[in-house]
Amino acid sequence: EVMNFPTAVKSGFRNYATFSGRATRSEYWYWTLFAFLLQAMSSGFGDAISTLFSVGLLLPSIAVSVRRMHDTDHRGWWMIVPIANFVFSVKQSDPNLNRFGPPAPPSL
Repeated sequence: EVMNFPTAVKSGFRNYATFSGRATRSEYWYWTLFAFLLQAMSSGFGDAISTLFSVGLLLPSIAVSVRRMHDTDHRGWWMIVPIANFVFSVKQSDPNLNRFGPPAPPSL
């Protein structure tokens, strides 16, 4: 299911440290875009603010990456292998129940 930008950001914060379950491709890429834009904007406010944002986004970014790996029926550890992480993150979601749970529910 396709998730829009605001819903993906809300989901990222709602599942701040949730490493179980699945995240759709759109949720992962919208969260990545949000984190990138926030980091880019915060860099203009000085090192302390930029570092604060980096630390604040680290855990949910790892969590959404792990859930994205789960959505393609791969273990979350694959996110630390750059090429595999990219290949799996662009791969279409597994539409069926897999070992990590049911597909992500449709977003509204």
